[in-house]
Amino acid sequence: MQKILVIQTAFIGDVVLVTALLEDLHLQNPNAVLDILVRKGNETLFTAHPYLNEVLIWQKKENKYANLYKVIYQIQQNKYDRVINVQRFAATGFITVLSGAKETIGFDKNPFSIFFTKRIKHIFSKGNIVLHEVERNFQLLENTTDAKASKPKLYPSPIDKAAIEGYTNQPYICIAPASVWFTKQFPVSKWIAFLQVIPKNYSVYLLGAPSDIALCNEIAVALPDTNCSILAGKLTFLESAALMEQAVMNYVNDSAPMHFASAVNAPVTAIYCSTIPAFGYGPLSINSTIVEIEEPLACRPCGIHGKKACPETHFNCAMKITNEQLLASLRNE
Repeated sequence: MQKILVIQTAFIGDVVLVTALLEDLHLQNPNAVLDILVRKGNETLFTAHPYLNEVLIWQKKENKYANLYKVIYQIQQNKYDRVINVQRFAATGFITVLSGAKETIGFDKNPFSIFFTKRIKHIFSKGNIVLHEVERNFQLLENTTDAKASKPKLYPSPIDKAAIEGYTNQPYICIAPASVWFTKQFPVSKWIAFLQVIPKNYSVYLLGAPSDIALCNEIAVALPDTNCSILAGKLTFLESAALMEQAVMNYVNDSAPMHFASAVNAPVTAIYCSTIPAFGYGPLSINSTIVEIEEPLACRPCGIHGKKACPETHFNCAMKITNEQLLASLRNE
């Protein structure tokens, strides 16, 4: 029985996207023992995952390098046949090389890839077609299958679904207003203006991490007459995904909650401010709408990742998005 380890120790959105690779690996070899290595905090995504045997955890925030060697030792003890590293950074390349696996696969952009048994060229796009990140990751398997890349998938358990039952007995909208990056985050004033014009028959749930509570409070306080509840910090990742799955619509930035929606095929409206869908991280739900400024801006995109402030100071890529654009996807429901 083959033992396979997938390495993805980046942030939460990247980990959600790599679940597509787990789907692909299971389809290829249903009897394989699948493990994944993630950074501390992201392991709860996999509480009820049906295809995973073990979730290995690298504690990166404290004693990063001491914990790195502990992880390497654990991996060596597990005696993997194949290690697949989707990341292009040195630390995970180091883990891959020292894993002791018979086969080590990763992208050629990883500094340690010269020591992998298989170096796969990382292709961002093919001609005029920009690949989605799940398709880029799938390049690591393309020489072993004729299939197409799967979609990411999360598996909320019956316990997760029971935890959100009290919120699902009326039509509702979920909004994940926060982003780590300022220029990826739809402004608070714009969220407030939008929520003032949505139909009153919808409840509104503000989702996010504990660190997003203050932002959600700022929005909710400005809307005393709106049926708006703050669930940021109250739900686990999988509970949030379960709630999004049953929503009439989910409004998100170009950030992790968009990938949560994709992973449960939830209806989603993704708002792009400084970044653009052509970078290959767009929504994958069947019911997906992308909202962005309708006029071209010479300064957009200002980078593949968000920035701490608008370089031009006007932030027009966000401020010129209209309520009508946001309401359009809701009216189609």
